[in-house]
Amino acid sequence: MAPRGPDQEECEGLLQQWREEGSSQVLSTSSEGPLVDKGLAQSSLALLMDNPGEQDAASEDKWSSRQLSDLRAAENLEEPFPEVLGEEPLPEVQGPMWAAVPMQTGPQYADCALLPMGALAAEQWEEDPAMVAWSIAPEPVPQEEAPIWPFESLGQLQPPPLEIPYHEILWREWEDFSTQPDAQGLEAGDGPQFQFTLMSYNILAQDLMQQSSELYLHCHPDILNWNYRFANLMQEFQHWDPDILCLQEVQEDHYWEQLEPSLRMMGFTCFYKRRTGCKTDGCAVCYKPTRFRLLCASPVEYFRPGLELLNRDNVGLVLLLQPLVPEGLGQVSVAPLCVANTHVLYNPRRGDVKLAQMAILLAEVDKVARLSDGSHCPIILCGDLNSVPDSPLYNFIRDGELQYHGMPAWKVSGQEDFSHQLYQRKLQAPLWPSSLGITDCCQYLTSCHPKRAERLKYSRDFLLQFRFCDIACQRPVGLVLMEGVTDTKPERPAGWVESVLEEDALEPEPVFPRTVGTIQHCLHLTSVYTHFLPQHGRPEVTTMPLGLGTTVDYIFFSAESCENGNRTDRRLYQDGTLKLLGRLSLLSEEILWAANGLPNPFCSSDHLCLLASFGMEVTAP
Repeated sequence: MAPRGPDQEECEGLLQQWREEGSSQVLSTSSEGPLVDKGLAQSSLALLMDNPGEQDAASEDKWSSRQLSDLRAAENLEEPFPEVLGEEPLPEVQGPMWAAVPMQTGPQYADCALLPMGALAAEQWEEDPAMVAWSIAPEPVPQEEAPIWPFESLGQLQPPPLEIPYHEILWREWEDFSTQPDAQGLEAGDGPQFQFTLMSYNILAQDLMQQSSELYLHCHPDILNWNYRFANLMQEFQHWDPDILCLQEVQEDHYWEQLEPSLRMMGFTCFYKRRTGCKTDGCAVCYKPTRFRLLCASPVEYFRPGLELLNRDNVGLVLLLQPLVPEGLGQVSVAPLCVANTHVLYNPRRGDVKLAQMAILLAEVDKVARLSDGSHCPIILCGDLNSVPDSPLYNFIRDGELQYHGMPAWKVSGQEDFSHQLYQRKLQAPLWPSSLGITDCCQYLTSCHPKRAERLKYSRDFLLQFRFCDIACQRPVGLVLMEGVTDTKPERPAGWVESVLEEDALEPEPVFPRTVGTIQHCLHLTSVYTHFLPQHGRPEVTTMPLGLGTTVDYIFFSAESCENGNRTDRRLYQDGTLKLLGRLSLLSEEILWAANGLPNPFCSSDHLCLLASFGMEVTAP
């Protein structure tokens, strides 16, 4: 802050004295002197003449007592300006002074008070500008002269003269795990590979942002405007240019009016699923038809009427895509790719709901990705799971098994610690009823029944054999005895065959007993990201609610686990499966703090986008 004077009357008297006796001398001397004096004089004159048509006390208040005292001393000593703001004269320079650079008045600095340029000239940049306090020790002033500052208990700091380089602060490196692909998108190695990129992004629905406006008080209103955010988001899509785009929190009207037409112009084919109930947002999966052909699309709704465990409106979307190989490669083929996108319930206390929703999504993925031989095609599962790394839900997806019985519901996602509360909802077995139609292995019941190799054909002749059978000669239990009606017993016809049914026909359908307190899946998924930045020694962050960095967004992909001694490392996978070729690095909480958190003028969502490159083996028919 600029120094403050002792009282208002002295400031007015000093200013009037300078105007009457010394202004002409100061200006004439500064115009003939060195560049330093000229720059300071112009800065001071600009502040004095800020409102040339107004000579009232409001314009005079812009000057502090120390500046006026220095001006009076300069007049008495017949020196123009070298000692106005410093104890020693400033040396001459052969170029324009850095203090004369015009101040930025962008929207991010709209609430900050401006300092006189002369005061900036006296500061020496010996440290990082972000760490220097732009103030001088103030003197006590009357309450009416203190400038208005809207934030209590915080010092009033002046931002640096240059705009914050967000693109440098938020720089994200591409981590390449493979050799450079050729022009056709195929990688040379042990064999050709079909290469593609996938992005997962929670773009922050405008309705949800307005409903929780207290989470975004640190943001200037201009950067929260949807038109500004939409332009930034489209710029990100164009810059990274993914082949598959999985979006969460996509507002329905924005999707149909702006997002879908714009993405269609960029070459995408889009599928959208709005949340059930009265919710206005949903999930979208977009792909480039030049790289993939759609085999099927399955929207997933987690809401089940009458079931308290699944009374939330979250949804998912599962697509089965066939990669398109360039014609120049001849008769080759690539396995289909299953892509699942979802946004799981946020409520940190309802881990039971999160697990049930994930079980439904995994059952749908199992059905869509299952091949004729019972195996699964490559799978990518991504989205906002509202669970932190190494939480029970995260470990369930990665390891394929979870023992949940007796676990506190809040512990499933690991978002918050509610262990101090007396009442804690605990998970009971079974987690969901059998009426849901999903087994504890996260498969639909119809998908679990084995198909009989030789199914009986019920022809007319076969059915006629049931006119007389052993069961027809037995009185049903509880049948009322009525004379002439139910008291007769049919006679066995001549040539009656004792048993006309084959043994295999009477075999009951298999029954799958439910495990006690354990759920499983057999999709063999692992995470693209390791959730830690070794170069910074900090955990990765995908979002910053209330200024606290955490990871809740993921890209999982199918990979066959390899035994490594006594340890199973799912980051290792065998040839012939989906391979991770590269990823866009994430950021730490400290870096996002330096950029004023999320959203900011550079990133228009409260989440960071996730981007990964994959390769699939190309085989001959």
